[in-house]
Amino acid sequence: MEEVEIPSYFLCPISLQIMRDPVTLTTGISYERESIERWIFSGKHEICPVTKQPLPDLELTPNHTLRRLIQAWCAANASYGIERFPTPRPPVDKAQIAALLDEAKLPHSQMSALRKLKAIVSESERNKRCVVEASGAVDFLASLIKKSKSNPREHEQEGIISINDAIDQSSQNTASDEALSILYSLQISEQSLLHLIESNNDIIESLTTILRRSNYRSRAYAILLLKSLVSVIAPSRLTSFSQEFFEEVVSVLRDQISHQAARAALQVLGVLSPWGRNKVKAVEAGAVQVVIELLLDETERRACEVMLVVLDRLCGCAEGRAEMVGHAAGLAVVSKKVVGVTQVASERAVRILYSVARFSPTPAVLHEMVQVGVVTKLCMFLQMESGEKAKEKAKEILRLHSKVWRNSPCLAPEFLASYPR
Repeated sequence: MEEVEIPSYFLCPISLQIMRDPVTLTTGISYERESIERWIFSGKHEICPVTKQPLPDLELTPNHTLRRLIQAWCAANASYGIERFPTPRPPVDKAQIAALLDEAKLPHSQMSALRKLKAIVSESERNKRCVVEASGAVDFLASLIKKSKSNPREHEQEGIISINDAIDQSSQNTASDEALSILYSLQISEQSLLHLIESNNDIIESLTTILRRSNYRSRAYAILLLKSLVSVIAPSRLTSFSQEFFEEVVSVLRDQISHQAARAALQVLGVLSPWGRNKVKAVEAGAVQVVIELLLDETERRACEVMLVVLDRLCGCAEGRAEMVGHAAGLAVVSKKVVGVTQVASERAVRILYSVARFSPTPAVLHEMVQVGVVTKLCMFLQMESGEKAKEKAKEILRLHSKVWRNSPCLAPEFLASYPR
C-alpha cells in the first residue's frame, strides 16, 4: 500500500506522532495532550520544550481548529488505511472533582464516588494535579483514613464488638482503603505532604492502625505513604514515634508483603533510627533479626545496601549489637557482604563489624569472627579500592585483636601479608 505523507504540523514536537488531542501552551506551540502532560507533570518541567520559555501558566488550551484539520485529513486519506481519531473526552476540571468530593461525604454514595475519583486519578498526571489542587481534597481523604479502625476480628474472642459494630467498621475500613490508595497514587509534593502532617496531627497514628490489619494491599499503601511522610517531617518530631509504630513497620518486613513495601519499610527504619531512642525501639521490635534473615537471601545489590545501612545504624546501640552477635548468621552474612557486592555495601559492612569489634569483643565473638571468615574478608577488603575511612576502620579492627587473630589456624597464610602491623 502506498504510504501517505503526514503534514509536519500534525505531529507532536515531543513524540513526533500524529496528534489525537492537540493542546496549546501559552507560548503558542501545540502538543499532543498526553505527551505534554507527561513532560510537565511527570517530568516536573515548567518550560516549553520547543521554545524553552518559562510557563507561568500551566493550563493547556484545546486546539480545536488543529484537531478538526487532522480529523479532516484522516477522513480524506481513509483509502490509505488511516483511521479517523475519536473525539477526545473533555479533561476533568476542579468543579467535577468538587462534586465528587461532595458525593463522597454522603454515606450512601461514598464508595461509588471514591471509585470514580480513583479512576480519574489513574488516567493522567494532569488529573492527579487537579485533585491535589482541589480545595480540601487531600484533607478529606486523610479524614477517611483517620476513621479506620482495627480489624474487628482482633476483638471477636473478647466479645466486645457487636455484629452491627463490625459491619460499620468494615464499611469505614473499605472507604479508608480506597482513600488511602487514592492518596498514595496522587504522589503529592513535599509541600503538600507537610500540609498533610500539619493539618492532620494523628495521620501517623492512623497509618499505624492500617499497618496492623491483615489487608496486605492497604498495608503496602500505608508504608509507602509513611516513607514519603517521614522524609519531610521536622527532625524535632522524629523522636516521637511509638514502640507500636516500629513493631508494625518491622511486621511489614517480616511478612514480605511486597518488594516495594519492604524497601519502603527499610527506608523508614533508616530515616528514623538515628534519632533519640528510635534505634532501641526498632531493635526491640525485632528489626535486627528480620533484616539479617532478609539479607541472607538477598541478591539485589541496591537492596543489600539499604539493609546494611539499617543494620549499621541499629548497631549504634548496645541492644542492636547484642542482637547482631546473638543471631547465628549475623556475623557470617555481614562478612559475606564485605566483598563482591558494591563499594557502599562493603563500607557499611565494615562499619558494622567495627562497631561489634570495638564495643562487643567478647572471647566468643572474636572466636566466631575468625571462624566465619570476618578476618579473612577484612584482609581482602584492604586490597580492594575503597574509601580511606573504611580502610582505616578495617585496619583498626585487625589491630585491636591482632593477638587473638594473627596466629589463628583459621587465617590462611596468604592473608597474613595483608594483616596490618
